[in-house]
Amino acid sequence: MRLIVIAFLALIVVSLGSALFHLLKHHGTSTRTVKALALRVLLSVTLFVILMAGYYFGLIRDRL
Repeated sequence: MRLIVIAFLALIVVSLGSALFHLLKHHGTSTRTVKALALRVLLSVTLFVILMAGYYFGLIRDRL
């Protein structure tokens, strides 16, 4: 479970970096920035759901 969380956090950071790169490269005229930020939100919500489900099913103990 810990590796899944770390992988999701890494993907979120990469998506945020991609959005910043496209924002700076295209000066805000590209839709790639919006798509990268939307992907980041999707990954964040998915990670939240995975963490809540893991806690509910007992895969995550009280102590992290």
